Amino acid sequence: MELRKPLFIAALVLLGLCVLVEVGASIVLPRPVASRADIEANLRSEGAQDDVSVDEVLAMQRENPPTPGLGIPYLALVDGLLLLTLGLMGASLLIPERVHGQVQGFVSLVGAIVALLAGIAMLVGAIGLLLLMVALFTSVPFGTIAYLAIWGFFNRGGASATLGLLMAFKVAAAICLVLAQPRFLQNKGLVLLFLTSLLAGALLSLLHGWVPIILVSITDALGAIIVSILGLIWAVVLFIGALVSILRVLKLKRTAA
Repeated sequence: MELRKPLFIAALVLLGLCVLVEVGASIVLPRPVASRADIEANLRSEGAQDDVSVDEVLAMQRENPPTPGLGIPYLALVDGLLLLTLGLMGASLLIPERVHGQVQGFVSLVGAIVALLAGIAMLVGAIGLLLLMVALFTSVPFGTIAYLAIWGFFNRGGASATLGLLMAFKVAAAICLVLAQPRFLQNKGLVLLFLTSLLAGALLSLLHGWVPIILVSITDALGAIIVSILGLIWAVVLFIGALVSILRVLKLKRTAA
């Protein structure tokens, strides 16, 4: 069965949209500025209304604009590798097989190195942020005031809608791939990478809805750590595969000579 190119291209476009949405999530999903009523309600739910001043939280919030979460933007690490893998498969449609075999290993190697460096930096940043938030939240009253002002109110509704949109794009992309060429299901690496992407999104959604709103920023950072670890694992797999491919090409050239 020949590859149905329009469906394959549609899958690439859908995954490209996923990466764009994830990268842009920090812009389109800022954390909301909480009102006095929101702050009082959350302090009451946590039993901290007697230790933390609402006025101090509001003052700190005015001085420190709300910051976006990490979880959704971090999904771009995994989905970027998925898009790169499919893009290299699509490149075989445009360039000769002999040239594609030589270029694929090099591009995969560069992509894996970039993903490894980015993933390590992202992991360190997420761990540092998580430790900072936990330390502030447990340091009553002044640390808790700072935490509430900067991270205490998460745009859970916007994040949920975004994750739902991303999940729809990914499922549609998977359907397009299967319809384009059922043999994609025989590529275990591609299937596992796709499942990892879906699992990462589902995990983030669970972590966002699992805890009270005041703690969602902490679980979001935890989710970002898990997603970055998954991305690093796949970057290592891609790196090893690229090295094997390059060595194979060099061996063939040496044999031909």
